[in-house]
Amino acid sequence: MVSTVIKNEAFLAEEAATAAVVVPGRNRNRRRSPYLGVKVKETKADRAFVIVAYVLLGIFLLVVLLPLLNIVASSLSSPRAVSSGQVLFWPVDITFRGYAEALANPAIVRGFANSVFYTVVGTLISVAGTVAIAYPLSRQNLFGRKVLTGGVVFTMLFSGGVIPMYLVVQSLGMLDTRWSMLLPNAIGVWQVIIAMVFFRSSIPDEVYEAAQLDGASELRILWTIVLPLAKPLIAVIALMYAIMQWNSYFDALMYLRNADLQPLQLVLRGLLILNDTGAGGGNVTEQLRRRELADLLKYSTVVIATVPMLVVYPFVAKYFNKGIMVGAVKG
Repeated sequence: MVSTVIKNEAFLAEEAATAAVVVPGRNRNRRRSPYLGVKVKETKADRAFVIVAYVLLGIFLLVVLLPLLNIVASSLSSPRAVSSGQVLFWPVDITFRGYAEALANPAIVRGFANSVFYTVVGTLISVAGTVAIAYPLSRQNLFGRKVLTGGVVFTMLFSGGVIPMYLVVQSLGMLDTRWSMLLPNAIGVWQVIIAMVFFRSSIPDEVYEAAQLDGASELRILWTIVLPLAKPLIAVIALMYAIMQWNSYFDALMYLRNADLQPLQLVLRGLLILNDTGAGGGNVTEQLRRRELADLLKYSTVVIATVPMLVVYPFVAKYFNKGIMVGAVKG
């Protein structure tokens, strides 16, 4: 009995001595945990789970990566090699003719410029509208906040449908105009909810109270305090809206008839489905040459349509990694 008490006292003394060690560095008041160096033994079930997870992730990676490699390799191959099906994951008879022909095609260049315009302007409109809706709804002192929030969520669950939306766009005189690509789907309810949660959970009420005591208006609080603190949120929703605008296809198919206003996705549809290369008739040899060139243009245009989003992502990745957990439960 006495030996047991002595052992317990020795263990407690050793633990207290270990806990009293101060970790050098930025947080000098933080104590070192006595179990910091303890390794948890990995069971067979844990190893099996990790192996299965890596195998599944590898399969998913191949499913996404192999078609992309095939498209890039085909876009860098000769037209005859592409038409004959010789290209798999490595270019055959490497050439940049596909990109040269694509960039020389007025329809593709015009569609690319239209897509850039719709993406940049549409993203600015969408982000501004989302912040303008989400910020007031996140404030506790807004009159009728719950009713307004319920109305916003209701539009996510129930919508009028395609035909009523088309009739509204038509009645507003936006058919065959750039506004039909910018305004009808400018605000995403899901993005509004994400922004509301961020404003409500990440910015303390004391910040608002201190700003109000200093005489700042709501607009000044939003512009000078909230928005600088919400850079991760803005980066996330801007990337969401930019991808949605860049890939917008169905809206252009419904609302736009003028070829000068159509985005790149609609031009790509003409190449992939309608085999429209903008060429006229000719003899058999000329038709075969155009057919081979059309197959090459398909892959080159797909790469051209994919690259911009791949280029933009690294610039917002640091904010995206911070904002991806917006709204998550913090322990």
